[in-house]
Amino acid sequence: EKWALLQHPEAAAEVCRALAVRVVERLEGLGTEVDLVAGPTTGGVLLAYELGRLLGVRGIFAEEVRDASGTPARELRRGFRIEPGERVLLVDDILDTGKTLKAVTAKLQKLQPRAIKTCVLLNKPARRTENVHADYSGFEIPDLFVVGYGLDYAERYRNLPFVGVLKPEMYAK
Repeated sequence: EKWALLQHPEAAAEVCRALAVRVVERLEGLGTEVDLVAGPTTGGVLLAYELGRLLGVRGIFAEEVRDASGTPARELRRGFRIEPGERVLLVDDILDTGKTLKAVTAKLQKLQPRAIKTCVLLNKPARRTENVHADYSGFEIPDLFVVGYGLDYAERYRNLPFVGVLKPEMYAK
C-alpha cells in the first residue's frame, strides 16, 4: 500500500462544509461577504469548487502555469478575472512553505479587489519559510508528504477522496 490513511474518505468533504460555515459566520459578523472564490492552483480547485458551491458565489478556477522544468511559475492564467472592488476568498489545498500563497496574493492585489481572505484545507507550519498565514484553515498537519483531495505527487493521487500520507519509499528514490 502506497499511503497510510490520515483522514477517512468523508473527512475532506466534512472539512469543506465546516470551513464554509466558519467563513459565513465570521464574514457576517464583520458585515461583509465574499463575491467570489478563487482557486488559482490545480490542487486547490476541489476545495475552491466546494466552498463556492456551499457559499453560493461564483468561482474562478485556473490551472497553475508551470515553467519548462515543471516548476509552478505562480502566474495567473489568462482568463483569471477579478473585478476591482470584489471580495475574494483565495483557496488552496495546502499552506506549506507559504511561497505560493504569498505570490498569488501579491498578484491578486494588483487586480484591486476590495479584500482578499485566504482559506486552505491543510496547514503545515513546520515547513513555513514565508511570513504568511491563512485566514481559514481546515486542519493542521505535521511535516508529512500528503496526497489526495487535490494534493499530488508527480501529478498522481489527486483524485483520492481522502488525504493520505505517501510512504517515503514512493518519493525518495
